[in-house]
Amino acid sequence: MTNLPSEPQAETLAVAPSFFAEARRTFHAALLGRVLFSNERGIPANADSGNKASVAIAKGIVGRLGTEIQGERLAGQMSGREFEDIVCSYLAETFSQLAHLRPGLWSVQQITTRNQAVLARFEQYSHLVALAKAAARDPELAAALGNDYTIAPDIVIIRGLESDARINSQRHLVDESVSRHASLRERNDGLPILHASISCKWTMRSDRAQNARSEALNLIRNRKGRLPHVVVVTGEPTPSRLSALALGTGDIDCVYHFALPELVSAVEELDNDDTSEQLKIMIEGKRLKDISDLPLDLAV
Repeated sequence: MTNLPSEPQAETLAVAPSFFAEARRTFHAALLGRVLFSNERGIPANADSGNKASVAIAKGIVGRLGTEIQGERLAGQMSGREFEDIVCSYLAETFSQLAHLRPGLWSVQQITTRNQAVLARFEQYSHLVALAKAAARDPELAAALGNDYTIAPDIVIIRGLESDARINSQRHLVDESVSRHASLRERNDGLPILHASISCKWTMRSDRAQNARSEALNLIRNRKGRLPHVVVVTGEPTPSRLSALALGTGDIDCVYHFALPELVSAVEELDNDDTSEQLKIMIEGKRLKDISDLPLDLAV
């Protein structure tokens, strides 16, 4: 009997992880090494130790991310700064890969000072310095304004201005007679453009969540020109606290979680229908996304 040739075996090709997948892993490794510690009782640093659900979900996330690192919980301000620094590095690494989708002269910067002069460096908010000076001279104006004009993002993405040579590189598009007030044109002596304002909240207690919303509303009210992207990145594990900021529209573009798939799995393991439904509403309503979604959303 003649043996029939066997069917060729399909070769199993190892598919290399995508750049964003690797960047996400690096991001989580930095968090685990610098801020996402677990204490001697095994409670992760982003958990509310007095809230059983918060502790259970935070443990579930850490367990899915990799080896937990035991250590002391950092002071609130210190952990916040570390989180900002790690998010900034992640965005600088990932957003820079999208030049083919969003050409431009981009920079990602962490902001460490808290005054209106920060935003006054950008075209849309350059008038805030004059406003502050006027308020300093006029007590009645200062009382009317309060501190609403004082906004300081944690991280910014900036678009630099374009030279005429670059604008005209493909075709002669502009000359002395046109586009003399366009913000993007360098020769019009404007300031760099604020493309995105990113607020980082390592955790979100109810009062702190509203701070991010106030900052967003101030960015909206005080701008002249195009509104920048206004987003929040958080490590908060509890869906009820996330919903305090994520639900609703009109101020923040979206809330981005540092480990959304891991959060979903941890909540499912908790076996609480109300909590699962709350999380589902935020995700399906496009109010809560993963950190890996953020660079591409910022390219819009």
